[in-house]
Amino acid sequence: MLAVAVLFIVLGGVWGAGAGGTLGGGGGLDDPHAESTQADEILQEGDLGRNTADVIVVYESDDMTVDDPEFRRLVEEAVARVPADAYDWQRSHWEPGPGPIEADDYVSEDRHKTYITFQLPGSSEEERVEHYQNTDFEALLEVEELEERFGGLIAVNDQFNGISAEDLGVIELVATPLLLVLLLFVFRSVIAALLPLSIAIVVAVGSLAVLRLVGGFVDLSTIAINVVIVLGLGLATDYALLIVNRFREQLAKGQPVAEAVTRTMATAGRTVVVSGLTVAATLGGLLVFPSRFLMSLAWAGVSVVIFAVIAAVTVLPALLYIVGPRVNSLRVPLPRFGRRRDARHGAEGGGQGWYRTAHAVMRRPVLTTVSLVLVLITLGLPLLSANWARPAEWALPPGTDSLVVTEELAEDFGFDPSKIVTVVVRMPGSAETPQAQAQLEEFTDEMVATEGITRGSVTGTDGDLARITLYYLMDPMGPEAGPMTEELRALDPPEGAEALFTNRPFGVVDMLDMLWERLIWMGLIIAVVSFVVLFMAFGSVILPIKTLVLNALSLSAAYGGMVLIFQEGYLSGLLRFESPGYIDANMPLLVAAVAFGLAMDYEVFMLARIRENYLKTGDTVESVAYGVQHTARIVTAAAILLGVVVASFMLTRISVLMMIGVGLVIALAVDVTIVRGLLVPATMRLLGRWAWWAPAPMARWWQRWGIPEESGDDDDDPAAPGTPPSPARDSAVAPKGQTAAT
Repeated sequence: MLAVAVLFIVLGGVWGAGAGGTLGGGGGLDDPHAESTQADEILQEGDLGRNTADVIVVYESDDMTVDDPEFRRLVEEAVARVPADAYDWQRSHWEPGPGPIEADDYVSEDRHKTYITFQLPGSSEEERVEHYQNTDFEALLEVEELEERFGGLIAVNDQFNGISAEDLGVIELVATPLLLVLLLFVFRSVIAALLPLSIAIVVAVGSLAVLRLVGGFVDLSTIAINVVIVLGLGLATDYALLIVNRFREQLAKGQPVAEAVTRTMATAGRTVVVSGLTVAATLGGLLVFPSRFLMSLAWAGVSVVIFAVIAAVTVLPALLYIVGPRVNSLRVPLPRFGRRRDARHGAEGGGQGWYRTAHAVMRRPVLTTVSLVLVLITLGLPLLSANWARPAEWALPPGTDSLVVTEELAEDFGFDPSKIVTVVVRMPGSAETPQAQAQLEEFTDEMVATEGITRGSVTGTDGDLARITLYYLMDPMGPEAGPMTEELRALDPPEGAEALFTNRPFGVVDMLDMLWERLIWMGLIIAVVSFVVLFMAFGSVILPIKTLVLNALSLSAAYGGMVLIFQEGYLSGLLRFESPGYIDANMPLLVAAVAFGLAMDYEVFMLARIRENYLKTGDTVESVAYGVQHTARIVTAAAILLGVVVASFMLTRISVLMMIGVGLVIALAVDVTIVRGLLVPATMRLLGRWAWWAPAPMARWWQRWGIPEESGDDDDDPAAPGTPPSPARDSAVAPKGQTAAT
């Protein structure tokens, strides 16, 4: 097995290293079935054209004005260096071109600045980004005597990709050694600490290989690489931590290596498989969204989970068998921070404190449950005031070219050529007849009268198609943009004609509509799969419902924190970003999928230990305390290790990527403390034996086809000695004619 793993790492690493070449560089956020996307396709397919400024270059001089011949000469010489086939058209103060933009719109109020615009060739945003990079516009348009800045949608994408790539290198340099240090603190053995990192290598290589394979058939986004690296490290560490910890426990009981490996995989290995299936299902739920960005996250996430599980249940057992008792070798003499062994309960690492906490919570389960649920609901209330948007230049760090250009166009020019709405009108006949032209002009006047629109005109015709270009001043991500789009779409086009709207803010509106329409399906998939997996593992219909509710509350609290930080600006100074007053709607979906999956991971791990002891004793209260006691340290360690990995996203300068780290850290903190440490014991105490209940037909089916864990063999059982209860003991609390699933 190890030889196969080494061969896979070598071959998969060489082949998977080319995954980046198969991934697209654009945003990939649009709904391919939306009206705005249909309009874009019509503009691309025919001779009508987009008439959109993809790149905006602002030139500034402290000494010269735009009226100076030298200023003009420098700019025109720079433009002449760009090959003529590198753009569809170029416009400036000296050559404003057709349409509603006038020559002075290109000049700042103090006349020390001007901008030029380019429309780039390409049938998609991804192609235009690639063309921009290959042509090296920034080098060609550099003027030593002037200061230039690059903005526009394509420049935003280029700067986003460049900054994120730089920051990813920093994240890797910081997260990997820090993770190793924390693993040394957890395991206090170099050998044990290196095992999770070896699994992470297998996961990363396998996932990149899958991404390259899938990228040959499906358009994927470069963000998938970031997800693979972070999730690969986190999940590999989590799963290896659970298995290695259980293996060391079995060795400590005097079991031979082979028996310890077998017992470990029958318990912790089973838990990893069950939780891995659930995590994969939650991430796979992103496939219901048709946008390339979210589909990329789904493919990347699912591939990570699959390889994490495969590596954990195949490569890791082989390593453990070879290492054997040497898993505790190369001990690291670190302070134990009060960790001591509980003589009565046989748990290490603060287990007695968690044991007492669980019992304290279970003495007042109603008060604890109601109070904590209210706390989580309160933490989630800011979510109700969220203003949703999509990533743009506002997500880039202060001082980035495209962000500065947007600010300059608003403050110094009073006109922004990127704030454009393109209307594609399909007339019942030719759009070039005098009658059709008159109808189109009338329709244009009606749209210009809409609040928010400043000017507009018919800028092109092709057969029965016409293109109308409108300009506006408002923030396309702001709350005012929504009513404007509704009013424009509510206008009646010429009789017999059809009007389609595109560009911002229609792309934003269509994207949000797509997310909200598909969100219910993602939630339904996660709920059904989670229910099935938990039922197959524990034979209960109550536990899956409880788990889904608690995880939803935990997630809402994380969302509330994200809104307060990224929309309202709390901690913006500490995190080094400027809040625009809205929040990206895509990243929270990734946070939801990952956080929900990880919460299920920890829930399965804890419930497996609770169930293991319950099968021996039949005592719900003591079994819950036992399960919390024996899993709290390792779950907390797993959460801290994963938290360190995802928190490294806070080192990025791009706020939407930073959102991943902040959201997941909040979700992990809430889940490990409030939910796992307090709410789980309280709700399990309230449910009692009903926690394991299922209707009689389902119970019988599960007893035959379920995937139950083996009963525990721990000698340090906290329950009093006695004969283990029979399954019939639970049926006493079930309704007549039904039995509880044990």
